[in-house]
Amino acid sequence: MKKYLLLPLMLAISACVPASHPGVVTRAAMEPASTSSLPAMKRFTVHQSLPAPRSNNDLSLDFIELSFRMESGKELPVFTRFEGPVTVRVIGAPPPTLGPDLTALLNRLRQEARIDISPTSGPNANITVEAVSRRTISKVLPQAACFVAPNVSSLDEYKKVRRTAQTNWSLLKTRSRVSIFIPNDASPQEVRDCLHEELAQALGPLNDLYRLPDSVFNDDNVHTVLTGFDMMILRAYYDPALRSGMTRGQVANALPGILARINPGGTSTKARFLTRTPRAWNAAVQGALGPGRSSGQRQDAAYSAIKIAQSLGWQDHRRAFAHYAMGRALQSGDAEAAHEQYKMSDLFYARTPGTDLHRAYVATQLGAYSVSKGQGAEALSLIAPHINTARRRENAALLSTLLLLRAEALELENRAAEAQAVRLDSLGWARYGFGSDWAVRAKMREIASLNPLK
Repeated sequence: MKKYLLLPLMLAISACVPASHPGVVTRAAMEPASTSSLPAMKRFTVHQSLPAPRSNNDLSLDFIELSFRMESGKELPVFTRFEGPVTVRVIGAPPPTLGPDLTALLNRLRQEARIDISPTSGPNANITVEAVSRRTISKVLPQAACFVAPNVSSLDEYKKVRRTAQTNWSLLKTRSRVSIFIPNDASPQEVRDCLHEELAQALGPLNDLYRLPDSVFNDDNVHTVLTGFDMMILRAYYDPALRSGMTRGQVANALPGILARINPGGTSTKARFLTRTPRAWNAAVQGALGPGRSSGQRQDAAYSAIKIAQSLGWQDHRRAFAHYAMGRALQSGDAEAAHEQYKMSDLFYARTPGTDLHRAYVATQLGAYSVSKGQGAEALSLIAPHINTARRRENAALLSTLLLLRAEALELENRAAEAQAVRLDSLGWARYGFGSDWAVRAKMREIASLNPLK
């Protein structure tokens, strides 16, 4: 689904890169999981549905652009979806966490998006989720962690027809069979994220828009659990007023009535009319944070992204993201300059509604800097507002990182007993977020090394 993982955890870079086939919807790879001797894994058991306040004018524009274009920029001639009840089956060798996470996701899709979707064990399922090894996926698409393809029911079938019209999304008139291929040896969170992102695109839009701050349909990959906005888009997607084969104009004409029903508050909400994101800015950001570039090249690309944002007068999350990219580009060579860029990033995120999760990511950078300077009280102040955000957004990797930083800050303040309790709490979340024993311990060592007392 995503081309790049552009807002990763502090120093835990897991870059997403373009798939080898431009029509394939993918998500990028992470390290494999292994058995662990650490405390028991913690899980998010209750989803806190968060509203997505939006003008219906904005929603309509977003819906059309998401639904009639692919990530590559290719236009889609007609609207497509599943018609009738949707069934989902799992094949392959799924990890233990896949079943509960899929059940929770299907429940949300039924309740929030009002989609008639249910699990099945039958061979004629509309959507097949096949769990295979990362190595197996990489043999098909070397730089993808998971992906979705139409008109196939297994990875073996996909390999036979991958370059034919059968798997061309732009030729679809309706959806009847779609397969999602996910890794069974990645961290539990990575598997769950793949389920959310790829099932959302199997059911609905195939495009991503940088202008959406609170959506999985965004190449920055900040949100990987379906948001309130995403559920609203999917609910509109399966409204009875729409059907497969409708043209862009027909869908646009139907949207005002649909949105008035499902988002009545949006009728009187003032539209923001965020501008489209030019492809030059996309390329600059990808150059700053994508793989295979030198530090100087990354800085040049980030500078271009900032200049484009300034020239367009952006004051939103895209301007913030450009500064974040510059911070990442500078970090290995000039920590002080990088810190200033992270502060600029947080300043612009603070001006944009729906960016609480973005700010939590930036807080890992700001908090790490304060810990490295021995400023425990400041680090605690920076981290505290974002721990509940990570919990609400069900991001265990981010939550555990923030908690580990908090533990180091507490030690700097001579609060060793509290630090130990917080560190222990973080490990259960790290088991879900990072998966393997070595990955969890590596994250612990990485953050502990920031503490000047150590």
